Amino acid sequence: MKANYRAVVIGGGVVGASVLYHLAKLGWRDIVLLEREVLTAGSSWHAAGGFHALNADPNIAALQAYTIDLLSEIEKESGQSVGMHMTGGVSVASAPERWEWLQSAYRVFQTMGIEDVRLVGRDEIAEACPIISTDGVLGGLYADREGYIDPSGVAHAYAKAAKLRGASVIEHNRVLDLQARPDGGWTVVTENGVIAAEHVVNAAGLWAKQVGRMAGLELPVSPMEHHYLVTEAIPELQNSKRELPLVVDLEGFTYLRQEQKGVLLGIYERNFRHWNMDGAPWDYGTELIQEDIDRISEELAFGFDRYPVLARTGIKRWVNSAFTFSPDGNPLVGPVRGLRNYWVACGVMAGFLQGGGVGKALAEWMVHGEPASDIYGMDIARYGTFASNREYIRQTTGQFYSRRFVMSYPNEQLPAGRPVKKPGAYRDMSDAGARWGCSWGLEIPLYFAPPDFEEKPTLKRSNAFDIVGEECRNLRRGTGLLDISAFSRIAQRAASQACSDAEPRWPPQGRSHRPELGRWNMVDHGILLSARMAHAMVRKPGD
Repeated sequence: MKANYRAVVIGGGVVGASVLYHLAKLGWRDIVLLEREVLTAGSSWHAAGGFHALNADPNIAALQAYTIDLLSEIEKESGQSVGMHMTGGVSVASAPERWEWLQSAYRVFQTMGIEDVRLVGRDEIAEACPIISTDGVLGGLYADREGYIDPSGVAHAYAKAAKLRGASVIEHNRVLDLQARPDGGWTVVTENGVIAAEHVVNAAGLWAKQVGRMAGLELPVSPMEHHYLVTEAIPELQNSKRELPLVVDLEGFTYLRQEQKGVLLGIYERNFRHWNMDGAPWDYGTELIQEDIDRISEELAFGFDRYPVLARTGIKRWVNSAFTFSPDGNPLVGPVRGLRNYWVACGVMAGFLQGGGVGKALAEWMVHGEPASDIYGMDIARYGTFASNREYIRQTTGQFYSRRFVMSYPNEQLPAGRPVKKPGAYRDMSDAGARWGCSWGLEIPLYFAPPDFEEKPTLKRSNAFDIVGEECRNLRRGTGLLDISAFSRIAQRAASQACSDAEPRWPPQGRSHRPELGRWNMVDHGILLSARMAHAMVRKPGD
């Protein structure tokens, strides 16, 4: 271990290894990954390893597509097998609204140029997966590039490919403390000595909370328990020459893939359970949590009904393990406001599906000053101090986990973690019938309705449409008031200084990003602008 590095990546799971690989791929050589035990000792080693194309956010779906393409590339580059089984996959709908949603998702994929997906009917689903019961099934969305990988193989492939490009990996060396340096770098105190680093990346997974606190940061993440089971051999699969596709039963809260001649059945239980909200114990890593079959019994029943063969098949092993969630289920990626050269890549609950895209985006941010693609849905800047409250984290992460396969609707308002911040006229507007939405922790009025009105979520026009329409007509005919508590103003001094800092240098070629110039605090509620946006909005004196 050297005394100085350009960047230290903390965490030897799939995400940390991906960040290391992408930094090396972009030309940084003096970089090191520090792992407290061995690579994958955390969430990575016991992951189910499935990958799929479907995501409600098109930008994240694109990053997932990048990850899938990358898997075969790093296998060739590293010489390490990733155990890829490109079986195809299908998301199954058995509710009319869900079937309609899958059809709309298919059209979104078409607009993105993702052409390896198609809508399928019950017969095609049964043909692809002979052990499934299609009772009640309306259809599905089939993707060719879905399947599963070997989790350990993928993480080691990233690490080996990074080392071939000049990076270092040091195992059995836990980070004990982080100390900010006056020059903007960091002193990294480890079990085996002290490192001076220009950049630090928190990719610590189950330990991201503790690594954040070393820098005075309270990350909005929490580990949660997750079950899956692996069966003994199934006679119907013994002589089959074709593997089962990855099947996601959206109304049944389960996913299934083949595991040798048996199957793996995973469950997203609605009766969720947090696990060590303050972070995993330092001596945890390759253990499992005792399964709790009673807690998941309802979802298990759905699974056994969907796949009747399970009723006569033995269970080889149970896996109940923990992995980390953010309040909205999306990763936390990017530089941290107020902490120069401190970066995060954590809360990646779908690490083997999104890890490649996360590593690419963060490495581009560190090297070039901004990611090449739109990762708004993953930017850590979406959460301010309001999200550091323990009860907020508990409610919102639990809400997301329990709704993992629950139908979500446009503009749907969910109750967890609310209200956190309220505008000054909150009580008066509530008395007047305000229906509230939430904008990054702040309650904002959406429209005003009679006391007995209840909005019903839908993929089409809401039953609030006429109410909102009447408000618009009243405003056009007369006058109105607009609550602007959620509006913010640029901190002019910081913006002007950035714009007059010599010639525009965005992205800054050949040097690291400077978060203090690129992401300014905003007066009021902490809305952040990129440097490029602010440069366009704020002119230099005399222009």
